[in-house]
Amino acid sequence: MALVLARLIAPHMTQRISLAEAWQRRRNNFNLIRLFAAWLVIWSHAWPITGTPGSDPFGQFTGRTAGALAVDVFFVISGFLVAASLQRNRVVPFLLARGLRIYPALLACVALTVLVLGPLLTTDPAYWRDPETWRYLWSNATLWRAEYFLPGVFDTLPRTAANGSLWTLPIEIRLYLALLVAGVLGMLVPRRYLPAWGLAIAGACAFAWTQRPLPEHLEYLTWVTAFFITGTLLWVLREKVVLSAWWLLPMVAVAVLARGTPWFVPAYFATVVHGTFCLAFLPQLPVIERTDLSYGLYLYGWPMQQVAVLLGAASVVSNTLAASLLAVACAGLSWFLVERPALRLKRRWVPRRKATPAIPVEEVPT
Repeated sequence: MALVLARLIAPHMTQRISLAEAWQRRRNNFNLIRLFAAWLVIWSHAWPITGTPGSDPFGQFTGRTAGALAVDVFFVISGFLVAASLQRNRVVPFLLARGLRIYPALLACVALTVLVLGPLLTTDPAYWRDPETWRYLWSNATLWRAEYFLPGVFDTLPRTAANGSLWTLPIEIRLYLALLVAGVLGMLVPRRYLPAWGLAIAGACAFAWTQRPLPEHLEYLTWVTAFFITGTLLWVLREKVVLSAWWLLPMVAVAVLARGTPWFVPAYFATVVHGTFCLAFLPQLPVIERTDLSYGLYLYGWPMQQVAVLLGAASVVSNTLAASLLAVACAGLSWFLVERPALRLKRRWVPRRKATPAIPVEEVPT
């Protein structure tokens, strides 16, 4: 992975550009990055889903799996892009835009899992009467909280969750709402947001250090929240943030040398943030504009991996290959039948505003 990163970035070693200038070019690789990250989640999950000891090579080398890296990338991109969306829209259009991007595909996935996949695979004759069935449907469809289990479904497999990837979505929707509150309160200006971000990061580090080891759910929450608010920070400071491949390679080297020590956390964090935006804006990679399968691939990856195990794909390689094919097919149907029609509604109901932003965001003078 480091070699691929170096190969992509090497031709741009002398390029230095502000994040604002890069954004104004209206060409980026965010969709491609998210698509690859969604596949990384499938690859990384193949170890626990097949019951294979250990983790993916990235996790073995750094202690943080490739799936965790992918989720970190999702959240730092989300913090940046959602802050940009907030600047363009008033409160109601902003909520509509976020809801139309998140909920239609999620509702379809949850409904298919409960109403189609569950009845086909369950070994529990009381499936329809079990409160767990309807709790899974209600909690996940509303994003009130993530529920993972359906009665009698996948209960003989190494991992019995129907969809273990859903944990990120309730967190993400709450971060959207927190960002909206921050925007309404006028916090998304450098002189206010930067110190607030610094206090939040310092508080999170202090809490994690004094309470270590954190329970798994708190550790995940801390990581993704830190990446999300940092993505927002980069939007707020986009005029001042400079992208440079010269900085990236030493950052990767420091992170590699720091693995296994407490210094790995800040080194890894800085490398992921800067590396994500360097990859998003510096190389001229194939642009994905009209067909974005990343969300569907993420939603259907885990259940398709479970189905693949039932079909006999019980090794890491076979499970990754089979589940990737199944999940891509599901993601394609999700995009063309659900997500793209929802985005058309979004464009009709949420017109872009190019004039004065509805949520005040102070521009840093150039």
